[in-house]
Amino acid sequence: MTEEAGIAIGDGIATITLDNPPVNALGAGLRGALMTALGAALHDPGVQVIVLTAAGRTWPAGADIREFGRSPGAPSLPELCQAVAGSAKPVIAALHGMVLGGGLELALAARVRLAEPGTELGLPEVTLGILPGAGGTQRLPRLIGAKRALGLMLSGLPIGAARAEELGLVDAVTEGGSAAAAERLARAYLAGEAELPEVEEQRRRVDPRAWLLAVAAARSGLGDPQLPAPGRIIDCVEAALLLPEDEGFAFERAAFEDLVATSEAAALRHAFLAERRAAKQPDLAHVKPREIHNVGVVGGGLMGAGIATALLGAGCSVTLVERDGEALAAGLARVATHHERAVAKGRLSPEAREAEWARLAGATGLAALAGSDLVIEAAYEDEAVKAGIFAELDRVARPGAILATNTSYLDVNRIAAATARPGDVIGLHFFLPVQAMRLVEVVVGAETAPDVIASAFALARRIGKVAVRAGVCDGFIGNRILTAYRTAADFLLEDGASPYEIDRAMVAWGFPAGPYQVLDMAGLDISWARRRRLAATRDPARRYVAIGDRLCEAGRLGRKAGKGYYLYPERAWQGVEDPDVLALIAAEREARGIVAREVTAAEIQDRVLAAMANEGARILEEGIAARPSDIDLVMLLGYGFPRWRGGPMLAADQAGLLALRKRLVDYAREEEAFWRPAALWEELIKNGRKFADLND
Repeated sequence: MTEEAGIAIGDGIATITLDNPPVNALGAGLRGALMTALGAALHDPGVQVIVLTAAGRTWPAGADIREFGRSPGAPSLPELCQAVAGSAKPVIAALHGMVLGGGLELALAARVRLAEPGTELGLPEVTLGILPGAGGTQRLPRLIGAKRALGLMLSGLPIGAARAEELGLVDAVTEGGSAAAAERLARAYLAGEAELPEVEEQRRRVDPRAWLLAVAAARSGLGDPQLPAPGRIIDCVEAALLLPEDEGFAFERAAFEDLVATSEAAALRHAFLAERRAAKQPDLAHVKPREIHNVGVVGGGLMGAGIATALLGAGCSVTLVERDGEALAAGLARVATHHERAVAKGRLSPEAREAEWARLAGATGLAALAGSDLVIEAAYEDEAVKAGIFAELDRVARPGAILATNTSYLDVNRIAAATARPGDVIGLHFFLPVQAMRLVEVVVGAETAPDVIASAFALARRIGKVAVRAGVCDGFIGNRILTAYRTAADFLLEDGASPYEIDRAMVAWGFPAGPYQVLDMAGLDISWARRRRLAATRDPARRYVAIGDRLCEAGRLGRKAGKGYYLYPERAWQGVEDPDVLALIAAEREARGIVAREVTAAEIQDRVLAAMANEGARILEEGIAARPSDIDLVMLLGYGFPRWRGGPMLAADQAGLLALRKRLVDYAREEEAFWRPAALWEELIKNGRKFADLND
């Protein structure tokens, strides 16, 4: 569709309507159309007031992120905003929907801002590793004060229309449509019945001392030093006070261009686009999802209760099934606890909590799920247990009901084979804690029906999750990459590194916790059980590190046992290093005839990245993931991979595929089966391509 800025002129008012579906993104086409319409209004002697409004469901929800890092088409967004701000005829912006990023910067350039109830306004650029670069860091603090402006820009979070009016970000919240209200205000202004605020009034309200105090406070509260954008935002707000206006805008633009060129910003843009790309399933474009209203959840543990709570929040009626009355009561209590915490934090009203609770039922038999549209099994991670549940569900569930397993590793096809309806079976791999983790791996079996896949994606959107499609293999996408990560770490552990050195290296690289800290939190017995399950199929010629087994055999099962790789005095949350673990590791090395060597933090980081990226390449070759960005997204949302590094596949691109493949070849001299480079590396390098080139 053509990007348009239609103009209608009458009674001294020029109404310019922005029309670029679906979100009126301020790409080059729309900017050019708006500049042309603005010029027409300014040159028409009959026009005295200009009203800016937007067609469709929203005011511009931002700039076109795909233009970042490229030469933007003329006019640039700063040039457009400057033209609006410098207009000799007052401009009234009629806001609705999402007024974000460049869209809010455009609104800030207007003389007046009117917003409909339900409008959300914000400057989320910091989440993309950049800053508002079209005047936002200069105009916003002059309008609402430096402290409030810094709060908005450093958090990146949107605010509602009522709060925006309190702050002075919008002049009024209007009922009956902002466009109609803007026209009424324009007519009243022309009739001499209303005044419009002058920019000079904003400048007279500035308190230099409070401004500088806000800047100093923001600097003292800066977080991760590896993310440069917050500090540059503070610098720009300071410049808005200290520099002449033109120099302030130039300072902001230079900072914006510096940030856009950083690897951190490129990674954050990649993550942003990866979420949108994952939702696109071309084979499902014309497939209608099945209706889902009544959902059964089998298992009321931490996972099942979290899933049930998410479904209730999305308006579903939920039946929670457990093996007996005691287990059911515990499961329902977990849901109630989730509700109470949400109420206490203001995320849920008491009335909404009661409404959700009224849609929750409990049962101790699967027969209670006979009328469910969807059943999600969240039982213990054991194939025989899950297959037994699915065989019984096959008997009791109505025809057309979707049967989903929340397995982390197991073969969805074998679970589906326990039923006579494998087309209705799918994997939905949620992550703990469900209320906080946004990821769902949608695991598609060999016979899963297209409308079942479409239903899974629709349900994920409905409950506020990001769905990533995966094929069937042990561990799917995320746990398979995680296994490679841990294997590389275990090799280094046996070769001479301590678990504490490895954890420190990976935290320094950007992970919130190291691999052995995470194992302790999850429980070492979980991965031990998986290793025992796979023991019969393990290639005896491949290197196997048994240190984790030895810890489990010694009763060191992690934080829940008070000791794992770390020691947890009195079940403390934070572990302390334990000499007994180092002695156990040394004994295991001696038994294997391994002489410990020095391992640096850089080597730890290099090997771990190479292992993850190589496993990702294998996953792509096998068709388990459709795109490299899907792999990155899973690791970002589910496994703590630092978002500002973009995921293992983007990190590999940024490190250089040729250099990484050379490392893999070198490592393969030690352990060929694990480190052998996937064939995809050579194919990409030979053709001068990167993993990112496979995303489209």
